[in-house]
Amino acid sequence: MNKSKERVFMVRKFLFAALFALPITVLAGSSELPLRPNAPFQAQQVKVRSDLMGGEAYSEIAAADRDRVIAALDRMSLIIGNGTLEALSPDQQVQVFNDQEFVNNVLTKARSDSRLVCRRQKTIGSHMPATQCLTVAERERMRRNVQNQVGPLRTGKNTEFSN
Repeated sequence: MNKSKERVFMVRKFLFAALFALPITVLAGSSELPLRPNAPFQAQQVKVRSDLMGGEAYSEIAAADRDRVIAALDRMSLIIGNGTLEALSPDQQVQVFNDQEFVNNVLTKARSDSRLVCRRQKTIGSHMPATQCLTVAERERMRRNVQNQVGPLRTGKNTEFSN
């Protein structure tokens, strides 16, 4: 019995520390988390699922990550049901909290990678600038591809062009 009370105390202490750190995480991170602890879960879940299927807000999410997020949402929905987080046992609260953190981390990264960035650039052979709009992830892929192609040319290790 004594160990049970200790465990409940530790779980509550962990949840209190996590909730205390949450505002700091929100201030340091993006403007809004996909799943917020004080909002109704069912409404948030519907929005996240529609954003995932819409393909615009999270267009750069990997298929495996999309499946893992949906599985986490399913687990959370099964545990919470139509109730509230406060009505759950401490163990269930920890499970929901862990799934919520996972979903928020994956979706926040996917949203930042899916953000569209437009730049005005001069085109070679023209004095008129053109607008180029790409996602952050597309720009990063293009940068990596150029580095992979130019890197061997700089070091002289490219056998394709050698004599």
